[in-house]
Amino acid sequence: VEVLEGLDREWEARAQQVFYAATPPSFFEPIASQLGATGLAAQRTRARMVVEKPLGHDLLSARAINAALARSFEEKQIFRIDHYLGKETTQNILAFRFANPMFEPIWDRRYVEFVTISVAESLGVERRAVYYEQAGALRDMVQNHLLQLLCLVAMEPPVNFDADEIRNKKLDVMRAIRPIHHDQVAEVAARGQYGQGWIDGQRVPGYRQEEGVANDSPVETFAAMRLSLDNWRWQGVPFYLRTGKRMGARLSEVVIQFRSVPHRTFPPNASLEWRPARLRLSLQPYEGIVLEFMAKQPGLSMVLRPVEMRFDYAEAFTGPSPSAYETLLYDVMENDSTLFMRADQVEAAWSVLMPVLDVWRASYPTEFPDYPAGSWGPHSASMPLVRDGYTWPPPMKVRPNGRG
Repeated sequence: VEVLEGLDREWEARAQQVFYAATPPSFFEPIASQLGATGLAAQRTRARMVVEKPLGHDLLSARAINAALARSFEEKQIFRIDHYLGKETTQNILAFRFANPMFEPIWDRRYVEFVTISVAESLGVERRAVYYEQAGALRDMVQNHLLQLLCLVAMEPPVNFDADEIRNKKLDVMRAIRPIHHDQVAEVAARGQYGQGWIDGQRVPGYRQEEGVANDSPVETFAAMRLSLDNWRWQGVPFYLRTGKRMGARLSEVVIQFRSVPHRTFPPNASLEWRPARLRLSLQPYEGIVLEFMAKQPGLSMVLRPVEMRFDYAEAFTGPSPSAYETLLYDVMENDSTLFMRADQVEAAWSVLMPVLDVWRASYPTEFPDYPAGSWGPHSASMPLVRDGYTWPPPMKVRPNGRG
């Protein structure tokens, strides 16, 4: 306290005070408590508490963390950081939807057949085995990153860009997610664990051979889910989420697949390559937006073939983009919580996943490992889509220069 007060005197200004807890969640409560005891948290307009994921291990622990933080800080002082929300391409989902009049009128159940959200990594657990053995893919990625992407895609138009207005609309999406009953888990969720395989021409070990991992570990390195939203906009439109390590490529994208035309006017031989219209919101490694549709191939005959229209960040904007953490830390200093999760959002996300976590914890996965490194996950990953008559959209091919 004396040091901070001395800096205020030296600078002749009352500086903003940011307390960044990049620690395991077990330290959040004592850190917040000590900051409260010293009176630093009481400076409501300039003291902020930043906490990193994981924000708990389950719903009960998340509630305990939120309660511990609330004992010293007001909600407006707490910044729960998720670096995915700071990515330029993630923020652009809101700009794409609500700054342009062309797509929002067809952004609903009348025209959208289904939505997929994929976050795939070619890396393994690297040096995070101790953490990952306690987390797994569902906790590590779905509870935060993928559900936040779902909210951005599915939320209603905000009245303004006020932080709580945006977060209220995202919370509405969470509350609209149809609860999963324990006896439905096998139908709507799938898990997997990578075994030995090949990545970029190199042999890589399976998860159970990684340093720090138990040789009979039941922890999933892949998770997929089918979610339904019970509201007017999205009733009947399935949302498929998947994430995994040691996958066939590094990929983060949202794919909107539109419904087919009600009647194909063209003769069968004109549309042998028929594909559904899709919109890809690509977050990484390629950063851009791709619209896939059918067009006539040049020639005397009526022959249709799939084509693409692309928006490429690297081509459209030549200036450097700030990193996700640059954006988020700047927002903390500006006291702008738009891109940060509120306590009720965190708890709502855990509520969605708890039935799946409960069932998976109670049943040992005898089939692990069930997908080789370098593949696109276990066979069971496709089952939530196959039951509905769909397949995962093929990954977009990325050129050597990193562009789509």
